[in-house]
Amino acid sequence: MNAWRRLLLLPDDLKDMLVIDGHADTPQRFVDEGWEFDGPLGAGHLNLETARRGGLSAEFFAIWVDPSQWPGRFAFRTLQLIDDVYEQLRKHPRELQLGLTPEDVLRAHSEGRFCVLLGLEGGHSIENSLELLRIYHRLGVRYMTLTWANTNEWADSSGDLDDAGVTHHGGLTAFGRDVVREMNRLGMMVDVSHVSDKTFWDVLETTRAPVIASHSSARALASAPRNLTDEQLRAVATSDGVVMVNFYPSFIDDAWRDAWSATSAEREALYAAAAAPYIERGQPVPYSVPLKVDRDFYAERLSETLARPSLERVVDHIDHVAQVAGIDHVGIGSDFDGFAILPAGLGNAADLPKIASSLKARGYTSEQLRKMLGGNLLRVFAAVQRAAD
Repeated sequence: MNAWRRLLLLPDDLKDMLVIDGHADTPQRFVDEGWEFDGPLGAGHLNLETARRGGLSAEFFAIWVDPSQWPGRFAFRTLQLIDDVYEQLRKHPRELQLGLTPEDVLRAHSEGRFCVLLGLEGGHSIENSLELLRIYHRLGVRYMTLTWANTNEWADSSGDLDDAGVTHHGGLTAFGRDVVREMNRLGMMVDVSHVSDKTFWDVLETTRAPVIASHSSARALASAPRNLTDEQLRAVATSDGVVMVNFYPSFIDDAWRDAWSATSAEREALYAAAAAPYIERGQPVPYSVPLKVDRDFYAERLSETLARPSLERVVDHIDHVAQVAGIDHVGIGSDFDGFAILPAGLGNAADLPKIASSLKARGYTSEQLRKMLGGNLLRVFAAVQRAAD
């Protein structure tokens, strides 16, 4: 056993378990903060130390381009983020390994190295080009979230359906279906997190490979429109796919989301003030800026009156997906570094073993936990690559 594995907080019978997280926004930190993955955690949720302490074996790093900050330069920003992930791999070859196949993930795990995988978050990054999609795949991208919170030219998002100023398509366009088919051909997983309900069903009608939801929770427990309904959970299972539960408090607890949303006007003014120096210099506003506003706002104004949802609420969603979709179709998609405030009991990635312990206390076996915390995603990853032409 590698020396670092003795530090794990997992139960003894799970210390060798392969844990894979489906989604983290950590690459923003590499580019915008000049931060190193083996450096101090700072205000983030995930670094090499917390991954090791939490038994996290592999992570899909989200390559996400803020559409409001990079208009006309989506591909540039996408490549910048991918390059900085590769720079981390170059600088830390003993600790990190790129994952392009399920076999790479298993090899890295056996050698005690952290496996870095790439997922593209938001189809706007392909700039309506199958050629760019293929280039991203050649660079190592192994899934794409078809939309982010913004509807693009070929797929509707769940994030702006109420915006009359946005042109919607009623799901996928003909080109959107071509994107799904090309992803199938390449062996790139199709990710339905963030898409509208109609887009979701169009994807299921079009794909010939299993689909994933890289960071979506259960709408039956929290009514955020980007969560999946029970009918959708069963449909993902029918495709032999996997739904990975998001840890973001607003997606796991309605009471929290309502209370947090009630402060949006105050926070918008603070976002604008924090962004002003960047705008004056003609620079994109780093995502770390609004995250800091949220952290400070909660700590200074709400922490004593608004309790965070607990870790158990995350486990409620995992349990619900397992019960509805089946034990073979659930995973974790933390969304680490994509939001400011974690549920109570989850300080960072080092606390992931608490989820395993909670699930075990609810009666899940060690074999089932191995599926839920990594095995299911690895199975789907392999199935999608086998289905490729």
